[in-house]
Amino acid sequence: MVPQDINVDLHMHSTASDGVVTPCDLVERGLANQLQLMALTDHDTIDGLDQAREAAKDCRIGFLNGVEISVSWGGETLHLVGLGFDPRQGALAANLKALQLSRRERASAMDAGLQAHGLPSVLDDAMAYAGNPNLIGRTHFARALVARGVCYHVQDVFDRFLTPGKPGYVPHQWATLSEAMAWIQGSGGICVLAHPARYRLTDTARWALLQEFMALGGYAIEVSTGSHSLDDTQRYRQLSVELGLKASRGSDFHSPTESRCDVGAAPVLPDGCDPVWSGWAEQELCRLAGRI
Repeated sequence: MVPQDINVDLHMHSTASDGVVTPCDLVERGLANQLQLMALTDHDTIDGLDQAREAAKDCRIGFLNGVEISVSWGGETLHLVGLGFDPRQGALAANLKALQLSRRERASAMDAGLQAHGLPSVLDDAMAYAGNPNLIGRTHFARALVARGVCYHVQDVFDRFLTPGKPGYVPHQWATLSEAMAWIQGSGGICVLAHPARYRLTDTARWALLQEFMALGGYAIEVSTGSHSLDDTQRYRQLSVELGLKASRGSDFHSPTESRCDVGAAPVLPDGCDPVWSGWAEQELCRLAGRI
């Protein structure tokens, strides 16, 4: 099965974390775009999986359990996608709860930094956007500041206030790469390095990251994603081939007005990739069609 044979989206976010669309409505968006296999990958939570799974079943869309875990590596925050795990196995669910609790302390520090810069407190507003206060993050602050008229767009808020060196940025010690990968693998899942071109790493550091990821049992890297340019996509296609890593595709959808790609509408994987869904897709789609 070549990458273009089916429409797969293995990276998206719902209201369970920092998306603005409910898990069920994500499935409906995917259905409208002829999505055939999906994974909900909310930040540091699996709370939306049951709703999304049931909606996908009703729409006859293949579904994989997913999560996106924040990782501290080399002074940077990286994102690790876990796919196909069983949340009832291992310590993944318990460790995600611990990560969620640490987000509230970080949010208070972010709000204090913004106020010290002369901005109004938006902590309560950001909490309202988050819904679950244990999952508050920078995107919720960005939406709150746009609503207050401080900035015109979420990306403008990030650029001015919420990236390293800016007044609202608060570094956070997330899980280590080895810890997060062990949680996913211990629950029977596989690990995908999300949007690798986004990280502010030198070529040497990026190579070291990929080598460590592979040594720890890393399975795939995202090649086609809303965060990558065409050049990025080709670069990571080549790396996936050279390193023997599977290639993944995901929209990284958060919002109809904020995201580059809709659910199921990320660029297709380029020719030559070995898609991460090889084998899964055939089996799951045959099951949905009643053939197994």
